[in-house]
Amino acid sequence: MIDPDVKAQLGNYRQSIDNIDAALVHMLAERFRCTKEVGVLKAKYDLPPADPAREEYQIERLRRLAKDANLDPDFAEKFLNFVIKEVIRHHEQIAADLKA
Repeated sequence: MIDPDVKAQLGNYRQSIDNIDAALVHMLAERFRCTKEVGVLKAKYDLPPADPAREEYQIERLRRLAKDANLDPDFAEKFLNFVIKEVIRHHEQIAADLKA
């Protein structure tokens, strides 16, 4: 049987994790709302969907932030690369929709 104190600690950690997950979802939703608007501007002014210089800056910055927060910078970079790929895909779709 699990000690009631341990069970309470697990419950507290899990509650915190659930709250963090909810915050992450809301932050990602806001990020994608903003990047959608960027995509609209890029499509409207015929700008490329990808911006390699901006992406490189974001990755370097996120790696630095991750390191400062004692988070694996490689993990942070992989996560951001996933987000960047999704943003580019959405920008390409927005441009295709505006041309249609």
